[in-house]
Amino acid sequence: GAAARHALARLVVRAEETLAAPAAADPAALRAWAAGLRGTGAVPRPGGVRPGEADELLGVDAELAGPTVSLWRRIGPGSPLLPVGLRTAVGCALAGYGSLALGIGRPYWALVTAASLYQANVTLTWNRGVQRVVGNLVGVLAFAAIAPFAHLGHAELIVSCLVLAFGAEALITRNYWLGSVCVTPMALLVTEFARFQQPGELILDRVVDTLVGAVLGVVAAVLVTNRRAADHIERAIVATDRAREHAEASLSGAGAVEPARRRLTAALVDLRASADAAAGEWWQRALPEQRVVDAERAGHRTLAATVRRQSGENGQGTRPRAGAADAWEGARA
Repeated sequence: GAAARHALARLVVRAEETLAAPAAADPAALRAWAAGLRGTGAVPRPGGVRPGEADELLGVDAELAGPTVSLWRRIGPGSPLLPVGLRTAVGCALAGYGSLALGIGRPYWALVTAASLYQANVTLTWNRGVQRVVGNLVGVLAFAAIAPFAHLGHAELIVSCLVLAFGAEALITRNYWLGSVCVTPMALLVTEFARFQQPGELILDRVVDTLVGAVLGVVAAVLVTNRRAADHIERAIVATDRAREHAEASLSGAGAVEPARRRLTAALVDLRASADAAAGEWWQRALPEQRVVDAERAGHRTLAATVRRQSGENGQGTRPRAGAADAWEGARA
């Protein structure tokens, strides 16, 4: 619900502040929040109310509800996500050719494995690679156990696929590798709808293609560097500060508010994308994390002011939409 999303948003804000200024963090509180997130109970709520937090959350809500950025702007020249696109192309090509060179009968499995790895930066890509390999290896063991039952007939095969599909939907949101444990045997069983095949052959092909795709995919992520990640952040910070100043000027009557709001929203989206892409890149200089947090905090507060101004002009008061603002009021009650 809205209250849970709001609590998660507050935790993200606190986590970003901790990364920017570790010395000011409370380790005991961080461990308690982390333990609460791993459990099945309610989302933990950070204690204390920092000044301006309601405006920041409303600004985050407005940013998420802003116009969608075009695909070309996301991966075009100068985009912080362009290296991710290049890594995907190179990694998939390497995985496909590597599988063909080994004579595996299903090289597309290696290609799909490589394509599934790529995240915003190398660290996240590496983590996804480990999860993918572990999930697939456990999944082929599950397939070996399920195959005798599934080979009893087409009805048993369909039932097995349905159960695995349900398990994948239930687990993939909890953890990627847990979802892979169900997705992998389901993918192997789907290939048997035309005819039953030897489980040993399918298992060998899947294991080899998983390892080939994961290894070559990570190699491509390391080789295709993102050396300009820090430069992207610097430009994004400057653009966000300028957009914020323009929005503040529009609130004072120097221009229309709506174009300024949209410009600020786009700048904040670009800043967050640049920060996420640079956060886990290897072998680069230190990032201006505190400046990113400060720019986002100030930008979200100004964005919240523009949302309230436009809501007032439209005769809707100062509460523009159900979201972070409503959840915030509910949390304070």
